[in-house]
Amino acid sequence: MSAILQCGKHQLDLSRPHIMGILNITPDSFSDGGQYNTLDAALHRAGNMLEAGASLLDVGGESTRPGAKAVSPQQELDRVAPLVEALVKNFDCIVSVDSSTPQVMTESAALGAGLLNDVRALQREGALEAAAQTGLPVCLMHMRGEPQTMQDAPHYDDVAAEVAAFLQQRVDACVVAGISRERIVLDPGFGFAKTLQHNLELFSRLPELHALNLPLLVGVSRKSMVGSVLDKPVDQRLYGSLALAVMALERGGKIIRVHDVAQTMDALKMFEAVQTGWREYQ
Repeated sequence: MSAILQCGKHQLDLSRPHIMGILNITPDSFSDGGQYNTLDAALHRAGNMLEAGASLLDVGGESTRPGAKAVSPQQELDRVAPLVEALVKNFDCIVSVDSSTPQVMTESAALGAGLLNDVRALQREGALEAAAQTGLPVCLMHMRGEPQTMQDAPHYDDVAAEVAAFLQQRVDACVVAGISRERIVLDPGFGFAKTLQHNLELFSRLPELHALNLPLLVGVSRKSMVGSVLDKPVDQRLYGSLALAVMALERGGKIIRVHDVAQTMDALKMFEAVQTGWREYQ
């Protein structure tokens, strides 16, 4: 596994963990839909997350929550492109684009994005070719079906083994298309086509995914698995999300995708202090 992920003009050192801040510019995302769908609000939010310690900002213009409605490629591009351009202009940071749409990938790359984060693992028509053309690293996530249908009675005989097999197949497809392994990050896809029991078992078996020998991105912030266990609504899932963030780090996660950057950074610092004996913070 390469220790450096080359994200456009930036490098991400994967010898240590990083926080990815979620920046949704959608009216219907499950946690923060509508809060940051103006450019000024999104830039203010971005500045706060970077100041709090985020290494990457993940821009999304299409909600992928269970039951979410699809948007047209042009509508998604109209949401994403101006924000990517403004982020690149105003902040010296890695901008990740959360999209499955080839046109959005290529345009975002041209505007200076540094990472492509696709919940469909580049399975949409033309996505694999578009991602390869950009030369950017990609994050491949496990999901079955589409957001509208993915929670319709998902079944696995062995969830960890089947997630690993799917991800390996997508890695192989990327390599054939010209995307080298050094440009690939994997996401197990918590909450996507998985029941609560699937999510909990997969999380407990995260170390098994290291057999793929690629960095792992873990996104569980405020998700339904937290709400189901704790019986808490979305706006009361911080503490459960922090517990999972630390457990993800313990299980070898390299990028933790979150809404609450400052609080997660505190948890990360405590984890790192214990791991390093405080050397990095003296």
